[in-house]
Amino acid sequence: MAVGLIVDPYQAETILANEQADLVALARAGGENAIRTLIERNNQRLFRAARSVLRNDGEAEDVVQETYVKAFTALAGFRGEASFSTWVTRIALNEAVSRLRRRRKRSGLEALDAAVSADAGLVSLFPLSLVPLAADKEVARSEMRHVLETAIDGLPEGFRTVFVLRDVEGLTTEETAAQLALKPETVKTRLHRARRMLRAVLEEQMRGSFTDLYPFDGARCAKLGDRVIDRLNRS
Repeated sequence: MAVGLIVDPYQAETILANEQADLVALARAGGENAIRTLIERNNQRLFRAARSVLRNDGEAEDVVQETYVKAFTALAGFRGEASFSTWVTRIALNEAVSRLRRRRKRSGLEALDAAVSADAGLVSLFPLSLVPLAADKEVARSEMRHVLETAIDGLPEGFRTVFVLRDVEGLTTEETAAQLALKPETVKTRLHRARRMLRAVLEEQMRGSFTDLYPFDGARCAKLGDRVIDRLNRS
């Protein structure tokens, strides 16, 4: 009986880190395949991070492209103190925030911090998963994704970015704090508030749909009536 190879999570992480370091070294030497591989492995995280700030697909894609241009142009100065993924994510966030500030004078993060400090209430969190549902039709999947994206887009910027990095991208509290230059306690508080706000929005949207659950009408209802009458006539 063959026994599957069990890889320690720490060992797997070390292997990935070493592999990434090798790719960075090849990219620094101008290796096109290494550059393409690094881009493919980081595209989703960078896009999600940028979009969490800008709430616009086109602008987020532009940010990702500009991020790679800046990163690979300055790759000689990358000292490897953090992982390449962490480094480019930070570049993407900075680029996104810079674009946002060109639209607005201030990001309003100070106001968000004040709002967080003023709220000491704790609530049970609404179970939420961004994993696509196992729907039979792509339309249903698309509709659910649209509902979630719209709800997330409605979050204030500081909360939205924390939520995307933590719950969508799966970064740890410490990693998210490092990316956003925040204290871990602030990340935890913003994540709690973001989940709470999402819960309120989703519950409001769902409430109007409860009356449509478990329908029992039309031909189905009529057939049951026929069966009951038939049983009564035979009794």
